[in-house]
Amino acid sequence: MHDITTMTITVFMGFFAMMNPIANTAVFVGITGSQTPEQRKKTAFKALTAAFFIIATFCLLGKGIFELFSITLPALRLSGGILVFLVGYHMLQGDSSKMHSESKSSDVSEEKDISISPLALPILAGPGTIATAMNYSASGSFLHTIITIVAFATLCLITLVCFLYGPKLVDKVGEAGITITTRLMGLILTVIGMQMLIQGVHDAFMLFNTTSLAK
Repeated sequence: MHDITTMTITVFMGFFAMMNPIANTAVFVGITGSQTPEQRKKTAFKALTAAFFIIATFCLLGKGIFELFSITLPALRLSGGILVFLVGYHMLQGDSSKMHSESKSSDVSEEKDISISPLALPILAGPGTIATAMNYSASGSFLHTIITIVAFATLCLITLVCFLYGPKLVDKVGEAGITITTRLMGLILTVIGMQMLIQGVHDAFMLFNTTSLAK
């Protein structure tokens, strides 16, 4: 029971740091500035629903994807650790990672559906978030997969509330508060990324040892 609780907290904090609801709320308010409150509400619901199904799909099909492409868990942890570390590093500098931010050259207008791109992809469910989800879900039993999906669903609900009250939240927190939050989340992500890398190196060493002994 203690292990399950620890994992649940770890998964949730990993997703929370990766998605950074406070900073993403500022992004959301910025790119939906021309929308009415009703349009903004629909955009938030659609974006978070799409992000949830993207992450849930990768959680459920993670092991199948591994088998299809002959990917090992150590390879995922090594590559995922690098991705997560890079996102965290950029956040520590006070910037958004290019993997989890909208393109500056994109023309955001009322006619363009921004809920899927850039909101759902890559801001909410970018490569780092997908790698984090697959790392937690593919390394354990089906219970681990359920915990990962529930943790992400909970974070989506929290993010939805932040988006719906976006303008008020941004005014309350202020630019300095968003910067501090972003840097703190970046620190957490760099640590998580390094942990994934260390675990990946250890698992790769064990895998090659087992393979060489089998021969």
